[in-house]
Amino acid sequence: MNINNEPTLENVNLDFLNKKAIHSFTPFTLLDYPDKSACILWFAGCNMKCDYCYNPEIVFGKGSFYFSEIVSFLKSRRNLLDAVVFSGGECLIHKAVIPFIKFVKSLGFLIKVDTNGSQPKVLEKLIEEQLIDYVALDFKGPKEKFFDITKAHFYAQFLSCLELLQASSIPFEVRTTYHSSLLNFDDIASMQNVLLELGYDKNYYIQNFRNYQNTIVPLPDSQLISEKDIHHNMTKIIFR
Repeated sequence: MNINNEPTLENVNLDFLNKKAIHSFTPFTLLDYPDKSACILWFAGCNMKCDYCYNPEIVFGKGSFYFSEIVSFLKSRRNLLDAVVFSGGECLIHKAVIPFIKFVKSLGFLIKVDTNGSQPKVLEKLIEEQLIDYVALDFKGPKEKFFDITKAHFYAQFLSCLELLQASSIPFEVRTTYHSSLLNFDDIASMQNVLLELGYDKNYYIQNFRNYQNTIVPLPDSQLISEKDIHHNMTKIIFR
């Protein structure tokens, strides 16, 4: 657990504790926060409707747990877990996310945020108030395909989020889910170039879509992409 830089809860409105926004939670993982033990909070709802999304029950669902219930769970995991992962859906679309992160941070947990990059103003506030410790930023596709994949016009916002993270000292990663019906090898090369132009020199994670999952839109099986298919104009590509 993190015991440094814990925020106080002065002037934090705790009315959110009686509201529901979390669809479900994973009580333990060693996979989602690098080198840390964590739990995952799956926030209901999303402002993108990506064809390959395999969590339609979360994207179209509603909150099942009161924030107060999650707080009780987290208090029982103090000194057992290092971190809490805020995921979804899209966690940053919820009005209560900032006060809730402050609350969780005050318990001593590290905070990781998984985001689709649509909420730069919220991300900026979290960075300014030093409330987050790690970010995973989705890069859904090149500009010309972004809407077709996500059904949303948030490409400019994604770039803003990337620039905010680049200018901060917060550890973060950029990741892309690859489905061969939606992206091709040239698209990945184009996306690499965008990252390079913005000075991104960290790991770029490419996640192959896992076939036979329940997706928002029925899709044919995806063909795997591997290192041999990549234009080597970026050095730190890691396949998941």
